[in-house]
Amino acid sequence: MTEDSLHIVCPHCHTTNRVQRAQLAQQPDCGSCHQPLFTGEPVALDADSFAKQLGRNHIPVVVDFWAPWCGPCLQMAPGYALAAKQLEPRLRFAKLDTEAYPHVAQPFNIRSIPTMVVFKGGQEAARISGALPPGEIVRWLQSVL
Repeated sequence: MTEDSLHIVCPHCHTTNRVQRAQLAQQPDCGSCHQPLFTGEPVALDADSFAKQLGRNHIPVVVDFWAPWCGPCLQMAPGYALAAKQLEPRLRFAKLDTEAYPHVAQPFNIRSIPTMVVFKGGQEAARISGALPPGEIVRWLQSVL
């Protein structure tokens, strides 16, 4: 694989695709399910897709750790979706429901929600807790990239 070639995990079928860096802005499709690799929407993760998205993507993955009963989480969700529209394909945006998948969140020591964590190469690179307004989400992510 060359430096200009990236692994991008499909948000639909979670198959790893090889994409040329120059093609990212051209809305590439998955070679397996033929759906868009970037939708401008956060990907809802479960245990299996969490491991695939973090472990195989060559672009940073930002995960919103949240729960359906969390008011601040629900308040932040539209801003997080807006950030996905603005910053994809530079980042993969994902959400993990800590109520449904506590065993996935537990190794990351999530103490409060919402918590956003940026992963690069499968490793935590940055984290912030608390609900942020839309513009602050984008500013924070740009500052840690």
